[in-house]
Amino acid sequence: MAGLHTTFLPLFLHLCLLICGAWAKVELTMHESVEVYLGESAQIPCQYNITGTNSENSFVMIQWFVRAVDNNSRVRIFYGDVNLQIVDKNTDYSDRIMVISDQQGTHLTIQNIQLSDEREFFCQVNGLAAGNAEGKTHLRVFAHPEAPVIEGVLTGISVTHEVPSKVASCEARNGFPKPNITWYKNSMPLEAAPGYVNILILVTRDSGFYSIQSTLEYKVVKEDKDAHFSCEVSFFVPGAIRTVKSNSINVTVHYPATMVELWKESPQGFVKEGDTVELRCQGDGNPPPPFIFNREQEPDVHLKSSGDVLILSPVSRKDSGIYQCHPVGTDGYTEVKGEMQLTVHYLDPAVVVPKDSEVMLKGEDLTATCNALSSLKTYPTWYKDGEQVGQGNTLHLHDATYETTGEYICEVSVPSLPALHTSGSVNIIVQGGPQLVGADQEVQLEEATGRMVNLSCEAQGHPLPSISWNIIGSQTWHEVVSKANEQVAHSVVSVKVTSDISAFCNASNDMGTEVKAFSIKAIPRFTTTAPFSPAEGSGVIIVVIILCLLLLAILGSVIYFLHKKGKIPCGRSGKQEITKEKTTKDDIVVEMKTNTKNEEAVLLKAVNGDKKSHNDQ
Repeated sequence: MAGLHTTFLPLFLHLCLLICGAWAKVELTMHESVEVYLGESAQIPCQYNITGTNSENSFVMIQWFVRAVDNNSRVRIFYGDVNLQIVDKNTDYSDRIMVISDQQGTHLTIQNIQLSDEREFFCQVNGLAAGNAEGKTHLRVFAHPEAPVIEGVLTGISVTHEVPSKVASCEARNGFPKPNITWYKNSMPLEAAPGYVNILILVTRDSGFYSIQSTLEYKVVKEDKDAHFSCEVSFFVPGAIRTVKSNSINVTVHYPATMVELWKESPQGFVKEGDTVELRCQGDGNPPPPFIFNREQEPDVHLKSSGDVLILSPVSRKDSGIYQCHPVGTDGYTEVKGEMQLTVHYLDPAVVVPKDSEVMLKGEDLTATCNALSSLKTYPTWYKDGEQVGQGNTLHLHDATYETTGEYICEVSVPSLPALHTSGSVNIIVQGGPQLVGADQEVQLEEATGRMVNLSCEAQGHPLPSISWNIIGSQTWHEVVSKANEQVAHSVVSVKVTSDISAFCNASNDMGTEVKAFSIKAIPRFTTTAPFSPAEGSGVIIVVIILCLLLLAILGSVIYFLHKKGKIPCGRSGKQEITKEKTTKDDIVVEMKTNTKNEEAVLLKAVNGDKKSHNDQ
């Protein structure tokens, strides 16, 4: 029945059109295109209007067609009217379309849009006597491409290349329709320029999706070492154009050095002989090239170095000069160079005049000089016995004495380079007659007879004096000390005092003689069974005097006590006799007697106290 309906319906409509065509007309309106994302649903409207007849009672037949993919033919996918709607079977849209129609128009809805759906869709309206009308809409499908991926060249790019070199590649995959790629350097777009910029495009299609790969070839210059390259993919979306930018990359640019610097890495500050010197060379080329080192006065002699470092060890003054370094390029030796002045400072051994030793007469003057050849200002200082005695290159010695004798050391230092120092010395010998050490030329002594006395004599001079003794008044003496050094002779004799003694110390050398006299007065000694010394005798006398004073004080106290008690009567109460003999000036005798034995006992008891006997103690 449906087949019969399909066969006779167009014929019927055609007959109606012949009958009523002169009085009616169909007007149809459609969008030129409809845009939709992949996977979404698309709605294609078809608006129509029948004029010249009662549109409410008009019969309208609607059909939807689609352009075939492989050829230019059309395939019907739907037909019907307001009451009857039929989807054609065995098409790509049999299960994905839906049509809604009314008196004003029809709407075709396509679900799950695929890339293959991008084609023309036709709407045909048959209005019987009003005739027919047809319109079309181009359905456009869009798919986001993946984010662009940029890859730079891993190896360096030389500025010496005459043609543009590959810098980077950029790829955007699976987009629809075909996307575009634009290159940027430092956010500025790059356009193709013969000899400077080449952009190569490769487009592939897989499963309907487009993938685009772009390669940038660029003639780099030195300034591009800091440049950043990026790519941007642009693609269509419904009603607009969108862009996605890649990451930025920096490429390695190789370029020759245009500036070279040479400097002293170590040691810091001044360089002295014996130091290890490290010179370092650096240029602005990339990659850093190896360097050749030489001295300006010997340009063809290449110094042994390691990379960008030249080590000189140990250095001497002959190593002073101008040093140069040259980068070595792929084309050999370059004219670009770095240079520096190296000064090796030195200090020669000190030269002292007079040299070694100098003999001068007592009372003379002497001038000594000290010099040391140096590349820097020196500072000489003179020392004797560890004490500073002068400054400067010259040392003046006036009115020489034996104290002037000794070693004078000249120490030469360099204030600006303390590590440099040297020294020299001169030994000064003062020649003259003997000079006795000590202020007294005559010594007077007093000593007890029978004792031994040590007499000391010391003399200095050059030549070294000899010491002899002359003892008058004692036959018993001998020398106990006899020693000498380079400047002083020393002798000590031990003399027994038997009487007054005169001793003479004679110091003599080829230049003269000096005498020191000793006078010893003998003092008689007291005889005692025990050894006695003046110190011990003085102590005993003091003790005896103190005891006597204590006894007198006790006796006075006892007498006063007895008088108060009436034990000692005054006047006639006691028998007392005081006999006074004729006395002389030198002899006075006082005698005191008493008749009372008790009084005598009391007196003795008071004097002796309660002392125990010697045996009790």
